[in-house]
Amino acid sequence: MRKTMMAAAAATFAAAGVAQADTYDLQSTFGLNVPSIGPSPQIWADRVARMTDGEVQINVHGAGDFVPPFEVFGAVSSGALPMGFDWIGYWAQQIPVANLVGSMPFGPTPEVALGWMFEGGGLEIIQKAYDPFNVKVLPCHLVLPEAGGWFNKEINAVEDLQGLNMRIAGLGGLAMAKLGANTQLVPAGEIFLSLETGRIDAAEFSAPQLDVGFGFQRVTDYYYFPGWHQPSSWDSIIINMDVWNSFDEETQTIMEDACKANIAYNLHDQVDAQADAIAEIREAGVEVKRFPDEVLAALREASDEVMNEQAQNDPIFAEALSSLREYMDTVGEWGTLQDLPAR
Repeated sequence: MRKTMMAAAAATFAAAGVAQADTYDLQSTFGLNVPSIGPSPQIWADRVARMTDGEVQINVHGAGDFVPPFEVFGAVSSGALPMGFDWIGYWAQQIPVANLVGSMPFGPTPEVALGWMFEGGGLEIIQKAYDPFNVKVLPCHLVLPEAGGWFNKEINAVEDLQGLNMRIAGLGGLAMAKLGANTQLVPAGEIFLSLETGRIDAAEFSAPQLDVGFGFQRVTDYYYFPGWHQPSSWDSIIINMDVWNSFDEETQTIMEDACKANIAYNLHDQVDAQADAIAEIREAGVEVKRFPDEVLAALREASDEVMNEQAQNDPIFAEALSSLREYMDTVGEWGTLQDLPAR
């Protein structure tokens, strides 16, 4: 009887010319309450619903609701999940170029990263790496420069990095390892406990706005800048390619445009929140410091070695690295000409 009633209702709506919504599940690699990146996929999903007049509905789920955070890519690739939201760098084991896009040490500022992605050929390059996995990638959240990380000892010289147990992701982690640190990737939700229990001595996660929400200021003594390992970074919507191809061109364009609107929204959201977060960190008794120039110089040299090694092992990484470096040089002159003297 219920099926008969539902079929009759569907027929009535169809006869009346009322479109029925297609519904899709999306799981994030982050908790939905995390500042900025938490609500980001929901904001995107709401935009898609509005822009399609309710014909496409996306149910957004937090980390672990269907699969563990680091299994989201595999689930989307296989079709077990139609969509996901991620930090691109999480998939570096499968897609080496994701490490470069997710965190290029001493890389582009957010505005340069934005230009390269959509005007400099970046998206076309990285999509080639996703194609063999049956995944469409939509850059959808641009992260501002991160902090250099939380530490329980001062970093006064390169030697202080030797033997340091640190949670750090991406190419920055490989550079740190070259200087003697013991690096590991810990899921976001486990970083606090790892610091509190002494499993790790230091950790980086994101910008102050996000970091303070995890409470790292309660279990560390020092907060270092700059975020040399991640001057900008991308989070993305990933969609199973069969699902993506099932959408008509108009819906695909709406999803892409909704991501671009998302990027504009999260950029201003992040800028506004950082100063208050740093003040809260200081009030908690954490000392905010900068890495010494000697340490930054060593990290830059190690980072260049890491990226050149990665380029030798993966042709798409090499193509993206060459393209991004050339783009940074090309637009860099404009930025230099526009530099104003400090007040």
